[in-house]
Amino acid sequence: MHNPLLSTDAPLPNFDAISAEHFLPAITTLVEQSESALTTLLEDLQASATAPSWQSLLHPLEEIADQLDSAWSTISHLNGVCNTEEIRQAYSDCLPVLTDYSTRMGQNKPLFNACKQLRDSDAYASLDTAQRKSLDNKIRDFKLAGVDLSEAEQQRFAKIKTRMAELTTQFSNNVLDATQGWHKKTDNAQDLAGLPESSLVSAKVLAEQKSLSGYVVTLDIPSYLPVMQYCHNRQLREELYKAYVTRASDQGDSYWNGRWDNSAIMEEILQLRQSLAQLLGFANYADYSIATKMASSVDEVFSLLDELSKASVDIAKKEYAELAVFAAESLDIDTLEAWDINYATEALRLARYDLSQEELRPYFPADKVIQGMFEVVQRLYGVDIKVLDAPSQWHSDVRFYQLSRNGEVIAQCYLDLFARDAKRGGAWMADCRVRRQTVAGDIQLPVAFLTCNFSPPAEDKPSLLTHNEVTTLFHEFGHGLHHMLTQINCAEVSGINGVAWDAVELPSQFMENWCWEPEALALFSSHYVSGEALPIDLLDKMLAARNFQSALQMVRQLEFATFDLLIHRDYAAEGWQGIQATLDQVRDQLSAYPVPSFNRFQHGFGHIFAGGYAAGYYSYKWAEVLSSDAFSLFEENGVFDQASGVLFLNAILERGGSQEPAELFKRFRGRAPSTEALLRHSGITAAA
Repeated sequence: MHNPLLSTDAPLPNFDAISAEHFLPAITTLVEQSESALTTLLEDLQASATAPSWQSLLHPLEEIADQLDSAWSTISHLNGVCNTEEIRQAYSDCLPVLTDYSTRMGQNKPLFNACKQLRDSDAYASLDTAQRKSLDNKIRDFKLAGVDLSEAEQQRFAKIKTRMAELTTQFSNNVLDATQGWHKKTDNAQDLAGLPESSLVSAKVLAEQKSLSGYVVTLDIPSYLPVMQYCHNRQLREELYKAYVTRASDQGDSYWNGRWDNSAIMEEILQLRQSLAQLLGFANYADYSIATKMASSVDEVFSLLDELSKASVDIAKKEYAELAVFAAESLDIDTLEAWDINYATEALRLARYDLSQEELRPYFPADKVIQGMFEVVQRLYGVDIKVLDAPSQWHSDVRFYQLSRNGEVIAQCYLDLFARDAKRGGAWMADCRVRRQTVAGDIQLPVAFLTCNFSPPAEDKPSLLTHNEVTTLFHEFGHGLHHMLTQINCAEVSGINGVAWDAVELPSQFMENWCWEPEALALFSSHYVSGEALPIDLLDKMLAARNFQSALQMVRQLEFATFDLLIHRDYAAEGWQGIQATLDQVRDQLSAYPVPSFNRFQHGFGHIFAGGYAAGYYSYKWAEVLSSDAFSLFEENGVFDQASGVLFLNAILERGGSQEPAELFKRFRGRAPSTEALLRHSGITAAA
């Protein structure tokens, strides 16, 4: 059987030909080929009388890894955007094979010794900056993969890694199943009174998709959030809230009945992470995580979180008190419950600024936003972006783009914008192909997957975005630019590869700033029917409302970050009281309002239990300090100042992970980062 995942002559995946049955055979074959090629490489090195070099060791090693990485990126992507039972099972079947291979690679002593020999030789000085960083990272990662452990300890390490891969996948599957396994049907439109027309139409479409009459609301964000923000039906808001915050948990009504409960999975994940860290000589998983971060220690992270909390917690409590008074006086809600907060917040925003996200939606048709975003990129970095016919795609909604600079093609990307069944929620960027120089001397151009979950076009209307969704799109495209605009030809530090996790959000959060600049907004906003520009009064209201409840938003992120760091630092330590007790304590310290006892937010916290943010969720705030401070240069010189744009391009986007992020930031800004710009942009401290 021909396997399209094994094709070496196609520069891009052939999605039309790929099916779940191809996954495991391809991964098994590629792992076998990689191990055989590595064995030959090491034998040739041993037989050679010369010391290892980049050309004899690391460059061919990179070539060996590329086809496996490319196939797995395609499989991982399909698991996220086409999560059928067949794809999910095939993906899961691949995990033990890949995890075992990755562990063996990380513990390959002859390969480790060859890398050390290169680092300790005179040839090291002749390597370029990216090559040296790649080699240094590889030696560090060997140690973090247990290369120095005894054979018995290595076996234990391998078992932990395999089990962790199984558990994190199951965690994610449980959240997805719980989200998509619940819906609320009503035949009475009055039950949804207050819902914007676009959301009402979507609810009708959801019912039709399920072959039901009337209207359906679900726990997917495009359906859930409008109900929580606008629906007058308090009982319905309560029902949705309880379903949402008890997903994949031990709580909730009889509907869940213990299905998809992540409680035991979370405990085992933490236990395994602690064991892994201790095997490698770390006191806890938080210390292990920080070893590859920009931050120098867990204490340094807590210091930043403490600085931000001291500036924002009291203000957040005042913001909540104002909301409670408004709810009582204007909405007849005497006791503000958790399911009332989004509703009351939207009502207060409307009362204070005469503005709602829905009022802005007609001015942000998706196509206009995309083209305007590309224009922003062109003005800043001189990059031209045009749509092409995708050679192959996994869904008819998918679009395909090509990026060029000075007439030279530099990258491509897929864009999958809309929510649908069997598609994981949220928004993300992932690499399809990474920029690198092949052994033959050619440059393999980077290709990105960009995924969002916005409301699709409905009836006679195009997809219309809220301003919050516009910001999400800019954020993910910022990640994409980091991946696609790199000029580094060494795969392991090209684009987002090798970038410290707490600095990887810098380009994405940086891009969000242009969503608030009038000069930029003019490029990507106009009424979808009349073409009228965003009216000045709406623009003024939007800018005035920018920092509405910003302290509440700040402490929410600080709560998540602190909880994440504590459970990974204190698990198994003396006095450890458990996940829920830790979260309760953090909320006592940081939260501006009480949270219901049945709330099980942590059971759906995929960032830390199924993603790459374990003991690293603080990265969002850490990088936001960097991005705000970086944007302050454009505040000084002009938001489309090309010299500043080219400086950011050269110092940050093109450099990938080839140098330490602190060095790159200082090259761009001329100094170390400061929290001043973040607090000022958040409205928590006034401008000087």
